[in-house]
Amino acid sequence: MRHLIRLLGVLLIVSCLQVAGSGSGVDAQRGQTWQYFPETGHSISGEFWFYYQQNDDSAFIFGSPITEQFLDLKSGRLVQYFQRARFELYPEKPAGERVVLTDLGPAIFQGSPQDGGVNNDNPLSCRSSAKTGYPICFAFLEFYDANGGASVFGEPITAFRFYNERIVQYFERARFDWYPEKPEGQKVSLAQVGRIYFDMAREDAVRLQPVRVDNTLSNIKSIQVRVFTWKTMTKSQDDQVIYVVVQDQTLNPVPGATTVVTIRWSNGEVESIARTSNAAGVVILPVVVKDQAHGSLILVRAEVLFQGLQAAGTSSFRIWH
Repeated sequence: MRHLIRLLGVLLIVSCLQVAGSGSGVDAQRGQTWQYFPETGHSISGEFWFYYQQNDDSAFIFGSPITEQFLDLKSGRLVQYFQRARFELYPEKPAGERVVLTDLGPAIFQGSPQDGGVNNDNPLSCRSSAKTGYPICFAFLEFYDANGGASVFGEPITAFRFYNERIVQYFERARFDWYPEKPEGQKVSLAQVGRIYFDMAREDAVRLQPVRVDNTLSNIKSIQVRVFTWKTMTKSQDDQVIYVVVQDQTLNPVPGATTVVTIRWSNGEVESIARTSNAAGVVILPVVVKDQAHGSLILVRAEVLFQGLQAAGTSSFRIWH
């Protein structure tokens, strides 16, 4: 019966889409705010694209995307894999700090940091990490400092060591490989830790398949957002469902839109949850109502990003015994 009620709720939402709601849209796309990478067949958009553009050397440091962004069921966060990185979205953080690089180094490192190390103790050409105690030396140190240092790669988690007959060094978010046969300036190479971790985590290999650029999606000029709740009133302990509908300027659904739903509970707690819209342009978000004050109004806001376009919608529901 509950599933039938929810289905009826969705049908009601669809029937209401022509009615003025609580959403608003942005009418113009400002500059290039998303990018398709034909070499891998995937795109970067939304806050991940904004973060990618902050570094002039992103193509070199992170590589190209090897998946679309998707919801990681283990962490409940939006993530996207790149050849040499994985991005995570933390919607509860302030703007400009929401994209975080996954610490892939410890995950892909095999063995003990004390085993198989290479003695590189040279205080004139090394600098030890105050956090981990491991030194960064010689060309690795030059490369580290020239390409973002700890903010990009994190701290070293091993000293020099041999891997596949090469000298390598593991960092929190990278692995440096030494190729002495290459020309000067190219001897330090970044391992494809994003792809290595993708395989180790046993992610769905279907996500690696190239995605065709849809002309209908590229023609979207504006988006609008509608926010609805399954129940207009709930008990202080109850189940609730939030629906977010994302449409373009012609009222067609917008799939794959990054959606951050923020709920302001009566006890002052603010909860932010990120999802992507499905093929129908809809986000269906079940939530659990816990210990809310009788008579209080719970505010819901959905912020949506798609190819640089932004829109937001609001809704609410009342707590009632």
